[in-house]
Amino acid sequence: MLVTFLLLTLIAVFGHFEDFLGTTLLSRPLVLGPLVGLVLGDVTQGVVIGATLELIFMGNIKVGAAIPPDIITGGVLGTAFAIMSHKGPAIALALAVPISILAEMVISGLFVFRAVFNKKFAEYANDGDYKSIQRLHILSGLLKPILMGAIIFIALELGSTAIKSFLDLIPVWVQSGLQVAGNMLPALGFALLMNLMFNKKVAPYFFLGFMLAAFLKLPVIAIGGLGVIIALIVTQAPPKPATTTDDDFDFDDAPVADTPAKPRHKLSKATLRKLFFRSLTLEANFNFETWQNTGFTFAIIPVLKKLYHTKKAMAKALKRHLQLFNTSPYGSTLIIGITAAMEEQNSVDADFEEDSISSVKLGLMGPLAGVFDSLFWGTFKVIAAGVGTSLAIKGNILGPILFLLIFNVPHLLLRYNLVFIGYNAGTKFLQSLAKNNVMDRLTAGAAILGLMVVGAMPATLMNIKTPLRVGSSSSAVPVQGILDQIVPAMIPLGLTFLVYYFVKRQIKTTWLLLGLLALGFVGNIMHLFV
Repeated sequence: MLVTFLLLTLIAVFGHFEDFLGTTLLSRPLVLGPLVGLVLGDVTQGVVIGATLELIFMGNIKVGAAIPPDIITGGVLGTAFAIMSHKGPAIALALAVPISILAEMVISGLFVFRAVFNKKFAEYANDGDYKSIQRLHILSGLLKPILMGAIIFIALELGSTAIKSFLDLIPVWVQSGLQVAGNMLPALGFALLMNLMFNKKVAPYFFLGFMLAAFLKLPVIAIGGLGVIIALIVTQAPPKPATTTDDDFDFDDAPVADTPAKPRHKLSKATLRKLFFRSLTLEANFNFETWQNTGFTFAIIPVLKKLYHTKKAMAKALKRHLQLFNTSPYGSTLIIGITAAMEEQNSVDADFEEDSISSVKLGLMGPLAGVFDSLFWGTFKVIAAGVGTSLAIKGNILGPILFLLIFNVPHLLLRYNLVFIGYNAGTKFLQSLAKNNVMDRLTAGAAILGLMVVGAMPATLMNIKTPLRVGSSSSAVPVQGILDQIVPAMIPLGLTFLVYYFVKRQIKTTWLLLGLLALGFVGNIMHLFV
């Protein structure tokens, strides 16, 4: 079993290595589950378990300082133990949830620990030593996959026999309760996604998606396609002039960052392409003190090498970019491209105001984070997960493949081109978008599309029913039949909104997870749900 455990550990390390690969969703259960199944000789079961865990952890996303449960460690171990013990998704769920929560504590501790390296980064910057900054960025980033890989291998080596023996003792009624709880847990993922997009203005589109799925039985792919058409139609209407307050950030207020008309140094396309590839490591050394600062510095170093040829100039530039930085990785290359243009201008213009480089970075990182996180987490990921899980839950290997393609084709194309847009157009590009309300229309269209897909999910991906009957034993009427005549999938819809209610009141995700587990388990024992 040693080779098997090593391969499973490598799968988990690969998942944690996503921080070096641009947040491309390679760490999701829908992707890692089939790989675990492949190693253990049951790909279909791995696909099904991966889809089940993906539904449960669908809203499990890292935004800002929010560190969600570690679905890589929990998912790999839960899937592995479930397959090795010949159990189903319910057992994988029972193991994945607590393991993910415990692993999250380890990762949060690591993010705190990484801050101790900031002093060393500052020393290297003072010396203009960009090579050491690059090395430390990579080495510090490797701590997470190495640490979590070691934990997973030890858990497999020491715990596999004990876990399998324990699972064999679990009675059928407990497994049944866990199955019902597993059917309920996707409500948390849907509620967390709703929290990103749902409001009174776009709420009708959520219910439209639900009705198309519940009453007309349309698949998620069809509803997503219809959502694209509706979003395009709605956003074609002339937008109303945006109203802003003094506290709102307007892209028109951003400092102008254009390249000079005839720069003496023109960065090559090869150099700009390096910015794209290096931006993929933006979150590799994430820490709770300076966030993504070393990732940004690592990305911009090829530009600094081309422009600054003295130790003093390089040191000033490195210190400038080691300041706190945090934005959506998906829109980060726009800021990187703009910064490259400003650094180029700074290198040839003695009167250029260097502080404006930091001002532009700090001014753009917040607004762009809101736009791109909503676009990718609230739209592309929702569509990708909806399509992928609807296929994978039936054991179809196309599910994980389409999941990655639907998300990453637009992600990587946009991320690549934003480098060149930022470099060539500067902040005037953003000002042009703001002038034509493109950002508002894009956000509105994304919300419409995302909510239609999320609305379809309770009706298509949550199988919760009640066995209750009303009336005398001879003429008892199933309650589920009555509910279906009123609104099909009423219980999944109601549960989703109940969880959303608690999410809006900022109840911790961990407590909601445990609460849903308890509700499903107890409800099954009391014959309220099946």
